[in-house]
Amino acid sequence: MTAPRDTPEARLSPTRALPRTRPAWFLVAALIAGLLPLGLSDDYAVHLAVAIGINAIIVLGLNLLMGYAGQVSLGQAAFVGVGAYAAAILGTKLGGHISPWLAMLAGVLLSAAIAAVVGVPLLRLRGHYLAMGTLGFGMIVHIVMVQWEGLTTGTTGISGFRPLSIAGVSLDTETRMYYLVAVSVLLVLAMASNIINSRVGRAMRAVHTSEPAAGTSGVDISRYKLQVFVISAAFAGLAGGLYAHHAGYVNPDSFGFGYSIQLVVMVVIGGMASIWGAIFGAGSVTLLGEYLRSRQELSPVIFGLVLMAAMVLLPDGLWRGAANALSRLRSRRRPESEAS
Repeated sequence: MTAPRDTPEARLSPTRALPRTRPAWFLVAALIAGLLPLGLSDDYAVHLAVAIGINAIIVLGLNLLMGYAGQVSLGQAAFVGVGAYAAAILGTKLGGHISPWLAMLAGVLLSAAIAAVVGVPLLRLRGHYLAMGTLGFGMIVHIVMVQWEGLTTGTTGISGFRPLSIAGVSLDTETRMYYLVAVSVLLVLAMASNIINSRVGRAMRAVHTSEPAAGTSGVDISRYKLQVFVISAAFAGLAGGLYAHHAGYVNPDSFGFGYSIQLVVMVVIGGMASIWGAIFGAGSVTLLGEYLRSRQELSPVIFGLVLMAAMVLLPDGLWRGAANALSRLRSRRRPESEAS
């Protein structure tokens, strides 16, 4: 057995590395994702599954930033909007000269590049100041989407760009789009798992635990915070491109402050520092938002009550809360079986 590498991250937290997600879990998730459309009743149900998958991609990145690195962001919707608008603008203005896949890739790269630029000053802030800074960034991006009518067409929105296609087969149905999003979620899930258990992941957890201690141990705090900020923005940009091609239309209202708050709620309800919890958080909040769409007058009240109940009853989130409940149930049954 080889000795562990002597790095600042390993010295600071040599035993804190999280257990790797078992490959069997990914196989189970892939099997469920592949069979899910067969059990859904209509295109509307598949449409909701696509929406959950797109949100899950964003929340996986945001969970890396908030749950593992401890950096709060209230402007994640801005990066989703950048990815969506890049795909839509390039798809309409250069539709005959550029592949929709390249347009979507450009959105991912643009989101990451913007995060690399704005992250340098923003990530010098901490706590509430960082939250307010990212909130301000999100508001600026939203204003640009509305006011730069020559590029974004303002509140009118953009439509008419070519759909994605594979081997000449257009992904213009809910089911076809679902499978693309499902594959994307599985890939992002695998990437997030590898990041968490890598040197970068150990550094993220060290920064989250104590920035002064991490810095004293030799961890380059600014570098790792910027890395995870860029990664989360790239995931958001990917989700934005998928959203644009799924909806066939983009509008500034879809990427406002309210959406950023929903994404944060997904992280919290699913479970901070839990990649599987991100899937459950995205699913539960997306379905709740869809249910409350026809009840606009009661939506804030019901949403607030559900959030309060989740914080009180499941402070560790849905995924870990369910796992803890199963663990307690097993521990109770074990003495009963031994006594009998």
